[in-house]
Amino acid sequence: MTGDWRGAWTAALDELELDVTQIEAMLADEHRNAETPPADLWRPPTELGALPLELRPRADEILTRQLRAAEEIARRLTANRKQLAVTARIETGEAVKRPVYVDRAM
Repeated sequence: MTGDWRGAWTAALDELELDVTQIEAMLADEHRNAETPPADLWRPPTELGALPLELRPRADEILTRQLRAAEEIARRLTANRKQLAVTARIETGEAVKRPVYVDRAM
């Protein structure tokens, strides 16, 4: 049973690492269509029990990569919002559209 337990955890970490690798590749490729999500989203396995101690360093390394990717995604989202706000002001010449005349007939 120990071999099956270790193998199940190894397979789970393989799947998780593949998911992180795909996200890292998407972030590295500026021209890739980022709106298309990966076909198979990773789901945590159930009923595996505790992580074998010898797999802890690998799991920690995958977690570090996930956090780094999440930070990069957040940084890019913030930059995109700022760029959108600047672009909106450049195209109109104003931050907020204002009326060009006041109707005094009333």
